[in-house]
Amino acid sequence: MPTGDDGLAAYDAVREPWPSLHELLGGVATGEVAIDEAESILRRLPFTHLGFARIDHHRWVRTGLAEAVYGPGKTPEQCAQIVAGFLSSPISAPVVLTRASEDQIAAALARSPGGHVVGTTVVWNVQPQRPERVVIVSAGTGDLLVAEECRATLTAYGYDPRVITDVGVAGLHRLLDIVDLLQDVEVIVVIAGMEGTLPSAVGGLTSAPIIAVPTSVGYGSSLQGHTALLGMLASCAQGVTVMGIDNGFGAACAAARLLSRIRRAAES
Repeated sequence: MPTGDDGLAAYDAVREPWPSLHELLGGVATGEVAIDEAESILRRLPFTHLGFARIDHHRWVRTGLAEAVYGPGKTPEQCAQIVAGFLSSPISAPVVLTRASEDQIAAALARSPGGHVVGTTVVWNVQPQRPERVVIVSAGTGDLLVAEECRATLTAYGYDPRVITDVGVAGLHRLLDIVDLLQDVEVIVVIAGMEGTLPSAVGGLTSAPIIAVPTSVGYGSSLQGHTALLGMLASCAQGVTVMGIDNGFGAACAAARLLSRIRRAAES
């Protein structure tokens, strides 16, 4: 199989479902393409084939959430190419590089300056600020990497989350000190390791939707986050949504979906 300049296998380009957006719209204008057919096509368009990746520009239009660039398993140059590909789109969606190494971050920023770095996350095209209130609550400072990933992703989508750290249930008075805040926001992300009981405690103090994130922080029988995960899934607080272990990015996206629906309901 032939290879490209970077040594990667040169994959055959996949033809787009429609030759060009201009031809599609021309077909609609002349009546050769039905509006329903054009709508169906646009829901699948467009993506860019880089040879080693097909990057989905249109996901932002379909779902309100842009495709992210997941660092592990990619070379620094691949990360840089994918980020640059997203930024080249006429759709000004947020671009998020997650779980990135120092080399990946350096390569991406060298090719696409202007990214904002938070821990192992980098964001470009930060969206205009939104008024909805969201708070991220973490049990301990050992959970901050996950909290930072969550905060950076929410920031990319235009939210300004407040981060409250080190309010785990071993010192319950610390949590009770922020009850007024918990009762005055639209969405709460609760991040905890160890036995994972913080979401239950928060769930008993507020009516706001709660997205719980177990982390791999903890001793012996914490089992790299599985104890916290099971504890959150067994929460006695009704309606707590639980993400996978260490998935601050996923929690941010879940919060963004909720906040988007809240905004749309308020505007209708």
